[in-house]
This record gives sequence, C-alpha cells and structure tokens, in this order.
Amino acid sequence: MIAARALAPKLKPPLRTRSAHGFASLDPFVKDIASVQPTFPLASKNVKILKEPTDFYAELLNLIRRARRRLFISSLYIGHSETELFQTLNDALNQNQTLTLDLHLDALRSTRPGPDSPALSLLPLIDKFPGRVKVHLFRSPTLRGLMKAVVPRRFDEGWGTWHAKVYGADDEVILSGANLNESYFTNRQDRYIHIEKQPQLADYCFSFLQTCAAYSYKLKSLPPGSSSLPYDLIWDNHAVSHPRILSAAQKDLNALQASFHKDHPLDESAETMISPIIQSQPLGMREEERSFLHLFAHLKRQTITRYEKPHMDLTSGYFGLHRPYQRFVIDSGIDCRILVASPEANGFLGSKGLSGLIPEAYTLLEKRFWNKVLKAKRQWHTEAGGGIELREWRKDGWTYHAKGVWVSPSGHEPPLMTLFGSTNLNSRSAHLDTELSFILVTKSMFLRNQLAAEVKRLRIPSTRVGTKTWAQEDRRVRLLTRALVGLGVQDML
Repeated sequence: MIAARALAPKLKPPLRTRSAHGFASLDPFVKDIASVQPTFPLASKNVKILKEPTDFYAELLNLIRRARRRLFISSLYIGHSETELFQTLNDALNQNQTLTLDLHLDALRSTRPGPDSPALSLLPLIDKFPGRVKVHLFRSPTLRGLMKAVVPRRFDEGWGTWHAKVYGADDEVILSGANLNESYFTNRQDRYIHIEKQPQLADYCFSFLQTCAAYSYKLKSLPPGSSSLPYDLIWDNHAVSHPRILSAAQKDLNALQASFHKDHPLDESAETMISPIIQSQPLGMREEERSFLHLFAHLKRQTITRYEKPHMDLTSGYFGLHRPYQRFVIDSGIDCRILVASPEANGFLGSKGLSGLIPEAYTLLEKRFWNKVLKAKRQWHTEAGGGIELREWRKDGWTYHAKGVWVSPSGHEPPLMTLFGSTNLNSRSAHLDTELSFILVTKSMFLRNQLAAEVKRLRIPSTRVGTKTWAQEDRRVRLLTRALVGLGVQDML
C-alpha cells in the first residue's frame, strides 16, 4: 500500500489568480487542486445534471446530431445491437463531409469472441468513412508475458481496462460513468453531467483521448476472406512496443496536464470550476488518490476548526472502496452517507460461472467495512444526526452503476463540490483501470441545488443496512467466495 506521503505532491508557489473572491469553506482545497491540476471556469447555466438513463440517451443522440467538426467518444465498449446509435453516427457523418469521429474503447472488451463482438459492429463505419472514422482500442499493459499467454479470454479483462467515459461533440461534453448499450439507456442508473459551450474543457477531453490514442491499437477492416476475422488490430507507435508503454505514456500525460495547467490559471471570479483528474496505475498516473488525500486532509481540518462538521455523500455501484479511502472516511471525523448497490441491483446478479459470485463478494466487502466503522464507533447516530451511514439502492428491474462524491459545508446545506466520472472509487479503479474523473466546485446556488436534488433522487430507493443485514440468510457468503476474496480477487472487482 502506498504511504500517504508518497502521494502528496510538492505544491507549486502561490497561484496566479484573478480575484480574491473564493469558494467559501473549500477555498484551501480548491487552491491545492488548482496548483497541480488543469482547472477550467464554467458558467453554471451551461451545466445540466441529467436524471435518468433515457435522458442520457436522448441527449447523446442530440449531441451527435448537432456535431459539425468533431465527435470524440470514449467508453468501455459499445453494444453490438445499438442500431439507432450506429445509424445516428452514420447520418451525422453523411450530412457533414468535414465531420470526424474518434472512438476510444477497451480492446479486450471490444473484441470478445463471437458474433456479438463490438468490433464487428464498428467495421461498417470504418469502411464507409475511411480517414474520418478512427477506432482506438486501448489494452492495459499490466497483463503481459507468460500471464498473458495462460490467462483465459474474458478473464484477461480482470487485469485492467480502458474505463474513461467522455461523450463529446465540438465544444460540448457529456461526462458520465455510463457505457453505451441498452441497459445504460433504459434501466441502469448512473450519473450524467452535460456541459455546453465550453471549448476549453472540450479541447482538454479531446487532447487527453488523442494522447492515449498514441498508446492504443487501431481497428482496421480487412478484405473478405483474407483472415479468420474481418479485422486486425494495428500497433503503429514505432517509438515504443505495447508492453513497455508505461514510461512514455506517463511522460506524455504529465506533459498534457502541465500544458493545460499552465494555460489556464485558476480564475477565482468564476462561479464554477472543473478539474480533470487521471487515474491509471498502468500508465503511472495517480491523480485521483492525490486529490482524495488533499480533500480529506482539508475536511479533517474543517471538523476541528468549525462548529458544524462538513458533510459527504459517497456512492459506488461496486463498493470495494479503496483501502486508503476507507481510512480517510473513518479517520477524518466527517459525517458521511454511503450509498451502494444492493445484490439485486448489482449488474453481475445471475451471471454464469465465477461472475455470479460477485454480488456475494461485495456483501463481504461491505460487511468488513462496516465492522471497521463499528470498531471506530463511527456508525450513524440518528438522534445526533452524524457519523457514517451505509445504505443499499434497490429498484425493481433496475441495476445501479452511479459513482461519485458530494461535499457540503454542513448536513443542512447543498453541496459545494462533486467528484464524478468513470472511477468506482475502488481498488480496481486505483490499481488496474484507466480512469478519467472530474472535480467540480461551485458557488452557484442554482447548480448547488441541482447537486442536492441529484443526491436526494439517488437515495430515494434505498434502505439503511448494518449488522442485522449481514445475518440474513439471503446475504450468506459462500466459502468459495470468501476464498477468492482472500486470494486477492477483491482488487479486481
């Protein structure tokens, strides 16, 4: 486990700022983050928090239809049966001959064997719009050598994936944790923040994806009958081989961050600001962990110096909370309400083989975390209204995939800050996957109230859980599940 001091950066000299008007109780944290991360001002009127999967899908299709110069889409994968989505992309490219499309997806997830492989569905776009449609498939370098040869297909995704979710067109983006298939458009709850008229942020997202594209395979269509598959994956980075990309990619990503940081100093007169944070241990980037260290250090000081404690809401569809984050939550003294998926709302419920054990594994991880809370005597006290609360989300026929953090000055005020994006805040996100997330801080009551409504809406179909929950027969964890977690599988969940 990395010591906290190893994650702490050497902060730069005092920032060049444009106003003395700050972000209230989060001012020191904002300055800490902006001293090391790119930071962009936003107008709150251009930020919209979408509510439902259907809202996300409708806005995604409209975003594609509005595109005139560039489409840049990043996701874990695109479902092979998303006919309307593919047709909308096709129509947009047909109607505008200067429009380009860059797709950034995970190589392993997109090339699973079988007729429903996402790669097969992308070939018609590549063939019809040569030079204008590019598909970049990232494969984590973590699995290599002998292990790469012996690990069975499908299980190889356990060693890390491309997980960044960005849906961009021209100067607007939808930032989310949702992927691109039917369940995420209908009955799989996530978070979605639509930001319009923001060329700086859109340019950043596009540049981040292009930087990573240099360390990704290119999907190439092959003539019929020339191979057992109608496509090939081409590695065209002649400067470095795939297994050795870490140092080169880390250098390029750090240069990207430094460039945007230099060009966009913190503007404290802005009512809202946003900072992108990259987390990818395979590429040597640990910005999420560093940001959390700053956040909890700040919040811990606030619990000592202020009469009212800061309040945090935290959610993850896959609650294997990264161990340092567990310590931060328990030791900081802040009031924290945690919302996780119930077994019924876990996307792996009913899966065949070992995947079917995953909901049980999360029950075990929840129970272990809760035992730490009890040991620290930090459980939620209803009368006092403080401590740590754990709730499970359940909605008939739905699954839960939302993730993120909201921070308020106190329990009766709307959030000033939210963290959102692709990270699940778990060990896998910290150590294996390549993530892009965002910290948004705002003084706008309009936007703060939107954030408060988002928290309230997510919490409605949830119930509080605790020791009695784990004693129920339907929450029993089998020995095989305990053994797999004990062998370290929890870090891959």
